[in-house]
Amino acid sequence: MSSIVRVRHVPPVRRLRQPHPSVVVVGDLTLDVVLLPGRPLEQATDVPGRVMLRQGGSAATTARWLGRLGAGSTFITAVGRDAIGRALTTRLRGDRVVVHALRAAGRPTARIGVVVTPDGERSFVADRGAADLLTPGDLRARWFAGADGVHLPAYSLIGEPLGSAGRRAVELGRTAGAVVAVDLASSGPLLGGGRTAAVELIRSVEPDLLFATESEASALLGGAPSEGLLALAPVVVIKRGGKGATLLHRQSGDSGPPLHLEVATRHLTASDTTGAGDAFDAGFLASWLANIPAERHRPATLRRAVVAGHRVAARQLGRPPEELVLG
Repeated sequence: MSSIVRVRHVPPVRRLRQPHPSVVVVGDLTLDVVLLPGRPLEQATDVPGRVMLRQGGSAATTARWLGRLGAGSTFITAVGRDAIGRALTTRLRGDRVVVHALRAAGRPTARIGVVVTPDGERSFVADRGAADLLTPGDLRARWFAGADGVHLPAYSLIGEPLGSAGRRAVELGRTAGAVVAVDLASSGPLLGGGRTAAVELIRSVEPDLLFATESEASALLGGAPSEGLLALAPVVVIKRGGKGATLLHRQSGDSGPPLHLEVATRHLTASDTTGAGDAFDAGFLASWLANIPAERHRPATLRRAVVAGHRVAARQLGRPPEELVLG
């Protein structure tokens, strides 16, 4: 049996106090072409709505929010040698992110088509372009020096050579004394080689912290209870959108039942939820890593980190959409 604590959500996000944690994020920086139809799509004709160009990429959004919160944010990625890649990296640097971008020849910067239905649900068409071209040899140990954490969406562990670069980033981070956080990110790409292979991939990284949505956790575990993720990481955060989040913590040495925190959040109505989960990751990491290692597994520390994640996700949902300016 696990002990369950229910927590109410409270009050506005604040910038971090000293010392600021430092996080290295590895993964995708994409151009999101967002389609917001004003009514349901109709076959073989057009409907009114909005088409927007925005900065996307799960990893990039987390890095961006870490920078906005005052954390030390370093982002490692691959983009094409094109105007889109230049505009995207410039936008990130404007949010106090240190960007190390491989400018790959012959492949465009990654682009994702995002269709957002009136109820806020999303479907994606991904053209990964240069995103998978980051190699282990492109990484530098000095970029990880002094890092408190390394964060990777599962995308950064799947494609090649990006997957090898992601695993190399984990090695460099651990050598520097950083904890490793992984977000399952999307069940489709993760489970492309089957559920057993996906489980072994996450297990091989040995993350200290694992983020997942309810649907991602269920897909990875074959419908088994989310507590099964504790076999892959000692701290697990299940993001449940407007229903809040569940935090699971495996007790040291498996000596007792796992801690189970249910942290509520206020309901928000949003026409586009893109990036909210990635913003949550940033809020959690910034709060959690601001504590000394001995304090990070205390229930109060973990609870504060979940609440911080909710606050930053709410900020992402509440911000007016920002168009990417090219040229």
